[in-house]
Amino acid sequence: AIKERIARIQPAGITLSGEITMVATAYYAGGGGLNGDGVTATGLRARKGIVAVDPRTIRLGTKVFIEGYGEAIAADTGGWIKGNRIDLCFDSLDECYRYGRRKIYVYLVE
Repeated sequence: AIKERIARIQPAGITLSGEITMVATAYYAGGGGLNGDGVTATGLRARKGIVAVDPRTIRLGTKVFIEGYGEAIAADTGGWIKGNRIDLCFDSLDECYRYGRRKIYVYLVE
């Protein structure tokens, strides 16, 4: 089943090599202190394409692919991000509200 899902969503130019079922939420770091100062746990500026993970589940620096979100890098952590939870950074609060909370597959990029 994993190989079938990977084959169905395989983007051009990258190779997907594993799948983790996670609960995803969204965050916006540009809110003037709403969610911190906009700097991630790894020192990168929070922006779309940055995700927060539990480093015991996905190592910081790992590239991932999320259907409907795209390729991202695990570069942040969060107080509520434990185990199989992931927080996707978006460019606006409106996008965060539209995304909500959902169960997703996170694919590791080779």
